[in-house]
Amino acid sequence: METAEYVRVLDPRGRALASAAEAAGPDAKVPTCPEWQVRDLVRHTGTVHRWATALVAEGHLSPPPAHDPPRDLDGGALVEWFRAGHRALVDTLTAAPADLECWHFLPAPSPLAFWARRQAHETAVHAFDAETALETPLEQGADPLAPAFAADGVDELLRGFHARSRSRVRTSEPRVLRVRATDGGAEAVWTVRLSAEPPVAVRDAAGEADCEVSGPAARLYLALWNRTPFPEVDGDADLARLWQETSAITWN
Repeated sequence: METAEYVRVLDPRGRALASAAEAAGPDAKVPTCPEWQVRDLVRHTGTVHRWATALVAEGHLSPPPAHDPPRDLDGGALVEWFRAGHRALVDTLTAAPADLECWHFLPAPSPLAFWARRQAHETAVHAFDAETALETPLEQGADPLAPAFAADGVDELLRGFHARSRSRVRTSEPRVLRVRATDGGAEAVWTVRLSAEPPVAVRDAAGEADCEVSGPAARLYLALWNRTPFPEVDGDADLARLWQETSAITWN
């Protein structure tokens, strides 16, 4: 996917998050993030947006400290604060030069490509979180979690985040987890080799797997981010449970 394609997801997903937060109210519980109320979700995502905006706009070559979220804002004022930060992020990514130099923490074709991708997925997942806080779903437009975008998010998670040494998805003996998006074609399959070291994921279906999780890319995407159950699990279900119990990605 190209930078502009990520921004075309980031823009409506951020607006959807704000609309859902406004409709649910700041005190509503977020079922997919049980420790959070809606205000916590809005503060977190808005803080991440501003942090990423500063990195891109100011060309930081090391990560700047994130500012504390506004504790004096709540309700409608907090949502407007979020909307302003989201708009600034969209505009900054849109205007940034292709040869931008700034810090980023996963392999990418360029720093700009990294931040457009990361913020699109950050926002898509948290927009889903906000929508789970609603008693009645809001009317939505075209599905932003198209198979290509969702498969890209699966790839970022498996071959980006969990390739790092901080991944906690480990097994005492070598095991193989296969992840298959049923609507993504032959390329939307990953083989994840688990061991006492960080997972090693490749985009293929080579060899036997101890467990396969499969389903439409959008559902797999949310399941791998621990927002929903896996659509289908074949083989050793303990590996699917291991993922759910140890794969959480944290801000710090």
